[in-house]
Amino acid sequence: MDAAQQEATARARELQRSWYGEPLGALFRRLIDDLGLNQARLAAVLGLSAPMLSQLMSGQRAKIGNPAVVQRVQHLQELAGQVADGSVSAAEAADRMEEIKKSQGGSVLTNASQTAISSGAPTVKRVVREIQSLLRCVAAAGDIIDAADALAPTHPELAEFLKVYGAGRTADAVAHYEAHQS
Repeated sequence: MDAAQQEATARARELQRSWYGEPLGALFRRLIDDLGLNQARLAAVLGLSAPMLSQLMSGQRAKIGNPAVVQRVQHLQELAGQVADGSVSAAEAADRMEEIKKSQGGSVLTNASQTAISSGAPTVKRVVREIQSLLRCVAAAGDIIDAADALAPTHPELAEFLKVYGAGRTADAVAHYEAHQS
């Protein structure tokens, strides 16, 4: 790789860090490890071609152009956390990955209302996940943390909300939500 290619790759990885909170190579490798996938299976679940996944991982491409794919990445990250904390078994994870693969993305609010209609009142966890998805569709985790840090001196509660829901784990957000209900 020549100097220009190395510079372009470094720039793409920096853009990925600002948009997604970390370079996609690291994020995708963690999903592969945590969920027991290979690159081809990850690409299939995300709805990407294997070459596109490879280009994103290597920094040859910076951005995921399809918002539905970004949403699938977020769902897989959440699933990987649930597998890691033992709240989802490997068999359940395989079923959930099939659901994620079939998801079309789209409006978080539309999905929330459809979910509430189809299964009665939404659970706390479902509400929290919708808040997380909405924030994560608006900005990358790193940007949300930067915004929270900027707000912290004058609006500490709002800063905490952004950090917990925008960049934290679902379990922490559920605990925060439950602690703030009167």
